[in-house]
Amino acid sequence: MRVGILGPLQVAGCAVGGARVRALLVRLALDPGRVVTADRLIDDLWPDEPPAHPMAALQSLVSRARREAPGLIASHPAGYVLDVPPDEVDAWAFERLVRAGDVHGALALWRGTALADAYELPFATAPAARLEELRLTALATRIATDLTAGDRTATDLTADGGAAAEGRPDLVAELEELVAAHPLREPFHALLIRALAARGRRAEALDVFERIRAALADELGVDPGPELREAHLEALKDAEPKTNLPARLTSFVGRSEDISRLNGLLDRARLVTLVGPGGAGKTRLAVEAAANLKVPDGVWLVELAAVTDVRAAVESVLRTTDLTRALRGTAPLIVLDNCEHLIEDAAKIARWLLSEVGGLRILATSREPLDIPGETLHQVLPLPEEKAAELFMDRAAAARPALRLRREEATRICRELDGIPLAIELAAARLRTMPVSVLVEQLGDRLAFRGGRTSEPRHRTLRAVIDWSWNLLSERERDLLRGLTVFSGGATYEAISQVCGGELDLLSSLVDKSLIQISGDRYTMLETIRQYAAADLPELRLAHARYYTELAETAEPHLRTGDQLTWLTVLDAERGNLDAALRHTDDPLRLILPRFWPWIMRGRQREILQQAEAVLRRVGDVPPPGRALAHGICQVLMGAEPTQAVLESDHPAALNSWAMGAMSGGAPPADVVDLTDRAAERLRDHPDLWTRSAALLAAGIVRFEYGAVAGAEDLLKPAVEGLRVTGDRWGQWAGLFWLSLAAENRGDFAAAVALAEEPERLAAELTGPDTPMGVMTFSLRVGQLKGRAGDHTGAAAALEQAWAAAVRSEDRAIVARVMHARAELARRTGRPEEAARLLEAALGLDVELPAQARAFMYVELARVREPGEPLRRALELMATCSDRTARATVLEGVAEHLEPAVAAELLGAARALRGIDESADPHVHELAGRCLAALGEDGYRAASARGASMPNPERYALRPLSSP
Repeated sequence: MRVGILGPLQVAGCAVGGARVRALLVRLALDPGRVVTADRLIDDLWPDEPPAHPMAALQSLVSRARREAPGLIASHPAGYVLDVPPDEVDAWAFERLVRAGDVHGALALWRGTALADAYELPFATAPAARLEELRLTALATRIATDLTAGDRTATDLTADGGAAAEGRPDLVAELEELVAAHPLREPFHALLIRALAARGRRAEALDVFERIRAALADELGVDPGPELREAHLEALKDAEPKTNLPARLTSFVGRSEDISRLNGLLDRARLVTLVGPGGAGKTRLAVEAAANLKVPDGVWLVELAAVTDVRAAVESVLRTTDLTRALRGTAPLIVLDNCEHLIEDAAKIARWLLSEVGGLRILATSREPLDIPGETLHQVLPLPEEKAAELFMDRAAAARPALRLRREEATRICRELDGIPLAIELAAARLRTMPVSVLVEQLGDRLAFRGGRTSEPRHRTLRAVIDWSWNLLSERERDLLRGLTVFSGGATYEAISQVCGGELDLLSSLVDKSLIQISGDRYTMLETIRQYAAADLPELRLAHARYYTELAETAEPHLRTGDQLTWLTVLDAERGNLDAALRHTDDPLRLILPRFWPWIMRGRQREILQQAEAVLRRVGDVPPPGRALAHGICQVLMGAEPTQAVLESDHPAALNSWAMGAMSGGAPPADVVDLTDRAAERLRDHPDLWTRSAALLAAGIVRFEYGAVAGAEDLLKPAVEGLRVTGDRWGQWAGLFWLSLAAENRGDFAAAVALAEEPERLAAELTGPDTPMGVMTFSLRVGQLKGRAGDHTGAAAALEQAWAAAVRSEDRAIVARVMHARAELARRTGRPEEAARLLEAALGLDVELPAQARAFMYVELARVREPGEPLRRALELMATCSDRTARATVLEGVAEHLEPAVAAELLGAARALRGIDESADPHVHELAGRCLAALGEDGYRAASARGASMPNPERYALRPLSSP
């Protein structure tokens, strides 16, 4: 061969150096005797970034190649050509020999990785893969030929498996290396099975088949092809079956990790029991695990569901009446399936057999342990969401092949079904006769889902599955299980003992019987079992409500201290129970009062309003005796004027409601500021530092919202210092956040960045960095501020974090906001088209956004597109907005596009809204300078003053935008 590319580049009689020169020769060798255009060569050799002068660079490269490999490259008006016949390039000769059937000659040309000198370049990927695939096919053909011809088969090998006398390599060893290198390539496995069987190593041949069968199912979800099946059948000839395990009827999905763990357990333990709730798939898992094991003395399945005598059942399967004599000296595996209804008998027989037969192993399935020495348990839990959805989609495709099911639909259905495999299979089967939307409506009646005609009676419906366990319980266990249904999201032992009076031994028994589970320090119950066991228990529900009301009241004072994270964690864990208690309590105002503050700290404003409205509907307009404060806070949150009870209270929720409720009710700004100022003054000398600081915080926030920025900072700074002393992380975070907003309002972006970065740790501790609060108050906000301060590198890094967190959160509103921030940075760094694309995509998302956020996007879009329509939309959104700083931001953005007199008026209106004398924002400062130069100092001041006194600057700004 004159040119070789089946390995490192070889050119006869030449030593070619330089990576780019070698890549050029490889590229030309792919098309020997054919012209490769200059443009094609440039694209292929410089795929990421072409040189500044690509044609000159290519010509220089060709010149170097001609010096190192003379006579190979010819010029053409369109490009260059490798001037050799195709058969003088080894890759072309290789393909010709393979097509001619000379695989030995073809493989002799192979020296290493094809196209090695260009392997990382995109042009080489497809040809290299094709050549490698052809090599593997030729290799399989060569080995098959050798086997058929008797070359290096069992007749050429020594009895102990060594190489033949002439010293040729062991064919089995070669195939084992190929199988290891290509674990899913069926032809090599088929050849290895044939080679092993030909040498009398049938057990190993069958083991190879089982491994590739399992790998194909787990990795690709397919069954072995005809070649593998034929090799398997040949290996099975004259092999005596040593199992009664049933053949697989459906694919096995979602339990690969369980199989791996069971393989390890059965290597170490002689008794492994699979325990778990009914319908979790214990029997199927046991059968699959047993089928994967290499057990020379047999694997025997003993089904106990329909029998009354365990020993008789085992004897029947093994066809003997003397078990110990039949098994002694052997090492079989017995699968005892469904032991729970014969648990005592099953435990005795298992212990006796394990004691008598040293090589015996037992794999048992039961809803409770056998509880004998040497037992190792494996919990068979419901499937996690991803694997549950995979199972549902697999079974749905079998039931209705034409159905196009979205992954998120499958995930939601499986979540409702607790991830129980049987429930998933029964639900998927129903898709044969109904749309997905109807199935979703039926999930509340899941207990009635029915299986196929051949299903066992106890697996015919989910209700029958749980009936099987229920009927094995004592009456005391049933009473406790019913009582546990009043809890939502699990419960601690203390809560269960206080509410239900449940004894620990009864609780432990229900855990053993897989009807409840332990997760950390909590006892939990599947929703399917809750539906089954639920009963009307008014007294228990009231006891439950009293317990969680007292828990909320105990936690509330700790939320103002350094212990707040610990207690927030407690309340988060009990959120379901607290919500249930609020629905069922006979005194909802008592419970809602201590819940206000943790809701506020977690940023759950919508939940606060919904719960307050629901409580008011229940109790009416007149507060019950002793509940005036809670009632008044609920009314304020619905927009009413603060009551005397609220105004005179130092309760955390009352302090917050001054701001939150007054502003949401649309009260006049002066009244809101006066209200919070008077409250802060009243509590100035309060003996509790937290109360004093929280009052200052609320008053500072209100002042900022209504334009008194300087006064706001004077209140917020001492508030933050006081809250640092108390250890209240939420208060510190809120104060620093609003101080950062105040600095941003003044245009001091460097100070705003410093203040925004400080609460990063606090926000992460309180809610986690990926929550809306964490993203909005750190990564996203810091990214925007750094961009405006000129730190584009820091802005890009922060926004990358914000984008990743927004995607993980699946909160489309946050995704839209991050897209806006990234668009602003793209515009600032000279990429207007990218900015426009991001903004148009964000505005096109079907998601509800605050008017401010959408208006900001339109203002930014006006900077990279025709400004008229986006600016009109931004001003219309601000027409009824109460956010003064947002209105100011939009007016400043509109001013960029108007003539100096109107722009100066809008800048004056913006300064008035911000409550500042002059902005430090470089962009606003530059715009003001332009107006000043055009209007003169007197004209500029007069225009600015007119703007500051305008009642509706947005309406005024719309006029010049509407004129032709």
